[in-house]
Amino acid sequence: MAGIQFPAAGPCTNPNAPGRPLALIVRQPVFLVACLSAALGYGVMNLLMAATPLAMQVCGHPLGAAATVIQWHVLGMFLPSFFTGHLIKRIGVLPVMALGVLALAAHVVVSMLGTDLAHFVSGLILVGVGWNFLFIGGTTLVTEAYRPAERAKTQAAHDFLVFGLASVASFSAGGLLTQWGWNAVNLTVLPCLALAVGAIAALAWSRRQKPHSLANAST
Repeated sequence: MAGIQFPAAGPCTNPNAPGRPLALIVRQPVFLVACLSAALGYGVMNLLMAATPLAMQVCGHPLGAAATVIQWHVLGMFLPSFFTGHLIKRIGVLPVMALGVLALAAHVVVSMLGTDLAHFVSGLILVGVGWNFLFIGGTTLVTEAYRPAERAKTQAAHDFLVFGLASVASFSAGGLLTQWGWNAVNLTVLPCLALAVGAIAALAWSRRQKPHSLANAST
């Protein structure tokens, strides 16, 4: 913490200053992509994290092994935070979010290859890294969706949607694993990742087209 350099505080914003209606704010593409990506990243992470100890028990792994896997998963979640912000500054928030989706997809590949301890450890480390990139990327991106006077209600709407989906995913993990098995849990993740990739790619494409439109208009 002592090594962090915080920017100078800006002028105080009047919390009663007029702002746009929340319905208008949440319809912006940047808000939709930020919220969708963070929500899917958190939901996928919660689903896999909750299902993994149960799947390990079914596969015959001892309880201590599950604890070890969760420990490595937590390191995968939070250790990248020391450099995620710098990575966003260097390559941009959308590429970092895309890397998060890639890490979660890599977990699916690893998990489908086997159920040894190494598969569970490496898989949940990838889940942690993927969550970190998607969640931090999404919460960074959402700051572009509001003006200072709109910060509180926009962040509240974002957090409500993200943690609401995360709760649904967490409660669904046990039933999905019991009814369909570990492979089905992993395959369920793929449509979510495809949706996140589509949203990120659409926003990246629209931002790339905007400079061209401005240049043509100037010409």
